[in-house]
Amino acid sequence: MKKELKIATTIFIVVFIIDQVVKYGFANLGWDVDGPYMSLKLAYNYGVAFSMFSFLEHYLKYIQLVIVLIATIYLFLNKDVFKEYYLPIALLFAGGLSNILDRFTYGGVVDYFYWHYGFEFAIFNFADVMIDLGVVIIIYKQIKQSREEKKKNGI
Repeated sequence: MKKELKIATTIFIVVFIIDQVVKYGFANLGWDVDGPYMSLKLAYNYGVAFSMFSFLEHYLKYIQLVIVLIATIYLFLNKDVFKEYYLPIALLFAGGLSNILDRFTYGGVVDYFYWHYGFEFAIFNFADVMIDLGVVIIIYKQIKQSREEKKKNGI
């Protein structure tokens, strides 16, 4: 368990710092760049994915902190879950807490990746990618575990 906690903490710190440094650059140093396929443009998201729940703008950071607290308590009480999923948990917590910090620091989540070739896609950030990666890893592990159980049970 100590090994997993050390790895998760390291991943958390690295992802969190990288994300915050890049966001600082966009929010304060004008790092905007236009490209033919993708642009790097500063935008603030006052909601969650695709600006949903933006009407909760001022309360969202507190709601999200409560969700993180509940998840932390759950993991503390279910150490086996943490041991199994420490990598995606580190990615989810780093991305999530970094986005929450944005809400306190900038009033909204700092987004900057803007895909616009062929179709226009939502503007997102590094933390969002890490959150998505964490979810993909969890889904992959769940599918793999389900298949192994089916083989073991002869189904």
